[in-house]
Amino acid sequence: MNPSDESELRSSRWFSPDSLRGFGHRSRLKGMGYDDQDFRDRPVVAILNTWSDLNTCHSHFPERVQQVKRGIWQMGGFPVEIPVMSLGEMMMKPTTMLYRNLLAMETEEVLRCHPIDAAVLMGGCDKTVPALLMGAISADLPAIFLPAGPMLKARWKDQTLGSGSDAWKYWDERRAGNLCDEAWGEIENCIARSAGTCMTMGTASTMASIAESMGMTLPGASSVPAVIAEHARLAVATGRRAVELAQEKLRPSAILSPASFDNAIVTSMAIGGSTNAIVHIIAMARRAGFPLTLERFDELSRTTPVLANVRPAGKYLMEDFFDAGGLPALLKQLGDRIDGACATVNRKSIGENIAAAEVIDVDIIRTRENPISPTGGTFVLRGNLAPSGCIIKPTAASPRLLNHTGPAVVFDNYAQLKAKLNDPEAGITADSVLILRNAGPQGGPGFPEWGMLPIPDHLLKQGIRDLVRISDARMSGTSYGTCVLHVAPEASVGGPLALVRNGDLIELSIDQRSLNLLVDEKELAKRQAEWTPPAPRYQRGYGAMFLKHVTQADAGCDFDFLHHGAETPDPDIY
Repeated sequence: MNPSDESELRSSRWFSPDSLRGFGHRSRLKGMGYDDQDFRDRPVVAILNTWSDLNTCHSHFPERVQQVKRGIWQMGGFPVEIPVMSLGEMMMKPTTMLYRNLLAMETEEVLRCHPIDAAVLMGGCDKTVPALLMGAISADLPAIFLPAGPMLKARWKDQTLGSGSDAWKYWDERRAGNLCDEAWGEIENCIARSAGTCMTMGTASTMASIAESMGMTLPGASSVPAVIAEHARLAVATGRRAVELAQEKLRPSAILSPASFDNAIVTSMAIGGSTNAIVHIIAMARRAGFPLTLERFDELSRTTPVLANVRPAGKYLMEDFFDAGGLPALLKQLGDRIDGACATVNRKSIGENIAAAEVIDVDIIRTRENPISPTGGTFVLRGNLAPSGCIIKPTAASPRLLNHTGPAVVFDNYAQLKAKLNDPEAGITADSVLILRNAGPQGGPGFPEWGMLPIPDHLLKQGIRDLVRISDARMSGTSYGTCVLHVAPEASVGGPLALVRNGDLIELSIDQRSLNLLVDEKELAKRQAEWTPPAPRYQRGYGAMFLKHVTQADAGCDFDFLHHGAETPDPDIY
């Protein structure tokens, strides 16, 4: 068969030929108990499952896989489950971001090398979402994303708990001496109430919302809680639609456009989403062949209101957001800020999908006339300390610190930060600007979530809960505070952050969207000449490949050789 013959299923190249190889492919399936009628001339739908026993967010996936299979069988498809790397945010060190590109590579190659006509991408925990989508975009086979869904909201005594955000908050209270060990243990026992991702608008829910706004999920999929019956029905419906995608040969390249990624950015801003979304959206866009830059985020941030009153930027949790109408209702509230003509996996436009959406609670999903903030949830800053840009989430920061000048207290790495943070000799005051460097893609290595630097104990005991904190690291999407992140270029490659010394004045201006080191240029040139790069952390294996090929934060932290380029050919079948 001609591999370019679009009238045939791609999997037919494996199973239809009357040849020795065709015989081998069919006979091995029959060795697993399948008959011809199970797979011959049926769309083969791969279910890429990121489940593991160490990924709490995905602990319901064994059941969901069976429901996806049910939907595939219902539509006459042949489901095949393919386990791929599970990036469990809580368990993996130094950071799952080190392995996002590895899962993206695995996704791309698994789809390409097997007899697959379409794929259901099962993910949720932070980096699984962009990784699966990046790989599927590069492979460009029909694909649909099934979000894991947020866990149910938790309670401790009379307090509603949000995983992540409240963990940070109560940990500070414990360090300040306001929370006993018994209470801390009670919170530990109840804060993660069920299977599913963090119930705040952390990175997981942000990326699921972005996947939906890009048209890569069924309508409303991003905010359905993980353990309710509707999520099981969503899994079945996703399986059914995957078969239709295979039959229609509807590929990501026919769905995604520059406007799709604009919709993703606007959505991220309007939900007060995770700062991590910027890195992932840039990476996905460049996989699709669109050279997205930080400037576009800044442009859209200035004109996009924050409408989701969800922690950490707001009051409520994802279960409340779902009950209030979910993402379709929020997108409808955005009106002309969303390009309603963009395509989606159900062959309807975004506009058609949200036409009947309704806001149930206007305090949770605000109107454009009554936003949480009149401008987007994330701002892009530039200046001599971040010539390639950096970001801040002003909706999660302290208003008094958004325009601030203070003396730097510098930590060269996270180990030094932990060792010296509470040292009286560090001289940290409420006006200090904490600097953590060598925590970026190269320096971390892997760009870890260290950017919400802890507050020293003595300041916590004085009632101080926020300082200006600047780093070339990321922070968790559940984090908060006046944290300037993703400083680029990072210190480990010679960026200006490497030149800061204790006592230097740092000027942060949200009004001017700027971050500057107030040191004479001649002095900075002298320091630059004296700077020497650190030795690479990894000398072999995947880590060495990562350090050699990863791009900076403003370019998405993808591998340079995985950006959109010449098409990779399908395998030859002999």
